[in-house]
Amino acid sequence: MTKEEMLRRTEASLKEKYDGGVYLNAHPEAKRYRVEHSYRVANIGREIARREGFDETELTIACLLHDVAYCEEFGPDGWKEHGRRSAYIARPFLASLGLDGNRIDDICYGIAIHVDDEADFPGVRTPFALSVGDADNIDRFDVLRLHEALCRDGFLEQTPEAQRSYVSARLTRLRELADMEMGTATAAAIWRERIGFYQSFYEKLDAQLRCSGTVLWD
Repeated sequence: MTKEEMLRRTEASLKEKYDGGVYLNAHPEAKRYRVEHSYRVANIGREIARREGFDETELTIACLLHDVAYCEEFGPDGWKEHGRRSAYIARPFLASLGLDGNRIDDICYGIAIHVDDEADFPGVRTPFALSVGDADNIDRFDVLRLHEALCRDGFLEQTPEAQRSYVSARLTRLRELADMEMGTATAAAIWRERIGFYQSFYEKLDAQLRCSGTVLWD
């Protein structure tokens, strides 16, 4: 099986799983988000793989499947367990692609630990495995997610004081996240770029809010 065939089969399997999800079918906006998020994470993973010398197809497949457990209905611990469940669901599919057992283990371990850094089977925290979670985290900081957060939190409906407080809290959190450890130099560079973009946005927003209600004198 060629690498392109592996990738196409993975895309088809992921969409089939999501199409069978009771919750996702009842919430089409959540289904659309999960599909689009999976592709964004896969493309980030592919960039990491290309720049780090990993197998691009394998990391792309791992990232596509990292949230496949969303095809299930979550119980009380569903979100916390979805990395481990995704690895469980992905393993037999990966075997059907003819991948070597060691590569399946590395892929599944990366998927399993991407939520809370824990797996329910032995594994090694290889740079490849860590890249699944890195790609997932990086996708939390892009233009679309920034817009979604402002809309979700009703930023435009907030009072000027609340808006200033909101922006201040975001900047504080971004400073805390700026030096978060990543599994590769490539992921770290992309992370710093994304966090830097967010910091620049909120700093400019803060400056605009400060001059929106008074004349600023030197």
